[in-house]
Amino acid sequence: MAIEWYPGHMSKARRQIAETMPNFDVIVEVLDARLPASSANPLLAELRGVKPCIKVLNKNDLADPAITRAWVKHFEKEAGVRALPLEARKRIEAGRIPKLCRHLAPHRGKPGKPLRVMVIGIPNVGKSTLINTLAGRTIARVGDKPAITTCPQQIDLRNGILLSDTPGLLWPVMSDQNGAYRLAASGAIGDSAMDYADVALFAADLMAQYYPEFVLKRYKLDAMPETATALLEEVGRRRGCLVSGGEIDLHRAAEAFLRELRGGMLGRVSLEAPGRDSEAAGKRENEEEGI
Repeated sequence: MAIEWYPGHMSKARRQIAETMPNFDVIVEVLDARLPASSANPLLAELRGVKPCIKVLNKNDLADPAITRAWVKHFEKEAGVRALPLEARKRIEAGRIPKLCRHLAPHRGKPGKPLRVMVIGIPNVGKSTLINTLAGRTIARVGDKPAITTCPQQIDLRNGILLSDTPGLLWPVMSDQNGAYRLAASGAIGDSAMDYADVALFAADLMAQYYPEFVLKRYKLDAMPETATALLEEVGRRRGCLVSGGEIDLHRAAEAFLRELRGGMLGRVSLEAPGRDSEAAGKRENEEEGI
């Protein structure tokens, strides 16, 4: 099943961002540390030009630390870009952002010349949580569903910095289906645009390939199942996802597996790494076709 998801308000957001970006001094792009490439918006690099940019790798507590360090090195090869892993809810960690903004735009942040910062990110990467933490109060709506923020707003941090909160923005054509499946596995895609079993099979392939020890420990398995389908069936047995006759309810098993993956209960995992092109989708398709 191809994943395509582009809520209507995002078209308007794209136009607004293109029109207003020239007015900002620093761009803060919030990414999911588990999948920084898939959770980035290709449009931003085009619109940003030479403006300094901080790539915030949020949900750092859920990501593989070694791979996150590799992403920081990867991003900071680009001129004007700094990468900052953090947990958006932690005020001390989020407090590094204003300091870094001042470093990147030293000519702003003085009386009469506020430092203007645009905060941008796809749905469900924690952008609103980060803004609330920086503001020290609830400004932006937060939820566990994607596409919560639908209108732009400006926040005065009262420290010489003005933040502009933008609606979550996704690339309109999700041509990279591996990236789309990683987004779906992370929870960034609306439920109506994805098939839980299909996405869980993709995620199970990734886990079996890169983090088998986490899977074995979490589900108390003696050996890894040979296929992603067999793994989900094992998850279903251990989580009581059964229907009449003792058959496995694969949809419920998929929901349980993705819920635990997203919540970090399997361990700190990254769904992609710099220069690593996952073959999980292809393997899954071959399995389904009996190849």
